[in-house]
Amino acid sequence: MARDYYGILGVAQGATDQEIKRAYRKLARELHPDVNPDAEDQFKEVTTAYEVLSDPEKRRIVDAGGDPLSGPGAGGFGGDPFGGGGLGDIFQTFFGGGGGGFGGGGGRGPRGRVRPGEPALVGVTLTLDEVAEGARKEITVDTAILCDSCTGSGTRDDSKPVTCGTCKGAGEIQSVQRSFLGQVMTVRECPECRGAGETIPDPCLKCGGDGRVRSRRTMTVKIPAGVQDGMRVRLTGQGEVGPGGGPAGDLYVEVSEAADDVFVRDGDDLHCTVRVPMVDAALGGEVEVETVLGSTATVTIEAGTQPGTVVRVRGHGMPHLNTGMRGDLHAHLEVVVPRKVDTAQTDLLRKLRSALDDGIEVVTASSKSASGGLFSKLRNAFVGR
Repeated sequence: MARDYYGILGVAQGATDQEIKRAYRKLARELHPDVNPDAEDQFKEVTTAYEVLSDPEKRRIVDAGGDPLSGPGAGGFGGDPFGGGGLGDIFQTFFGGGGGGFGGGGGRGPRGRVRPGEPALVGVTLTLDEVAEGARKEITVDTAILCDSCTGSGTRDDSKPVTCGTCKGAGEIQSVQRSFLGQVMTVRECPECRGAGETIPDPCLKCGGDGRVRSRRTMTVKIPAGVQDGMRVRLTGQGEVGPGGGPAGDLYVEVSEAADDVFVRDGDDLHCTVRVPMVDAALGGEVEVETVLGSTATVTIEAGTQPGTVVRVRGHGMPHLNTGMRGDLHAHLEVVVPRKVDTAQTDLLRKLRSALDDGIEVVTASSKSASGGLFSKLRNAFVGR
């Protein structure tokens, strides 16, 4: 009886070549003897299934109800089921060759002692005025720097690194194990030199052979005007010095913007609240608002201003990071009604009420809807409009 090669891989009969490859890759990772020693038979079975279904001619026989591995002259594990490429080739295609647990030989080689350093990150907090004007801030940086005793070589005095005696300079250790598939070569990093291919028999006393030491230093960073919260300023080559005295990575200074007592920032625009007495809201007037960069914005209050009115004053916001052009100021007007009035004020207000000929009224839902007020929005939300 023909074997169900599709079922072994867990794919449908109409699966694409890519789907078959993905299924095999997933199962091979789970069942390989190095990972799951009790699954050798299953690993052998899924590998056979992939070999069959990845061959167009053999797959045609399977689709016709036959078994290309049954009968005289059939392929199988007696020979090389991968067409001469070997199991190492197919695992190199799937999982990458060299340093993994598969492959027919030849690793990545020594990676060397000198390697680039990692980036570093520090934070700085600025006020709104500092963000608007730009600032020079002193920061403290704790990073690895070049060892001044050995200048990065990692050796003491005139001594030199020597070839690692364990890996003979390869940076890797290779071992061969026998399995039901034949010989499987495993490559791993040399524990003696940690992949460098060489060791330092007489290391620098200050850095212990690393070529770098930890140090805390202060430096001044220039923050351009118009930066926003969360932006980062990059300082090239001011980060961590690499192992063996390798080139330093970059330093990133992340800007945090402190909350302001008056303004709320929205991009290049500023928002503030202006409290307007009831009389000024009715009669109109002006108010001066001190903004950033030492400028003063004039907020004009029109006669009959209603609560919640927003007055926009162009060109009095934050400077744009690249162009320097300023955003706008948005003044949110809050009409203030006095809580207590004396006798004289009460008489004046009563005369005003009589003169205005306005009275208290209940606004109908239809008229309120037409005005688009808050009530209409709430009403429409409840009735599902």
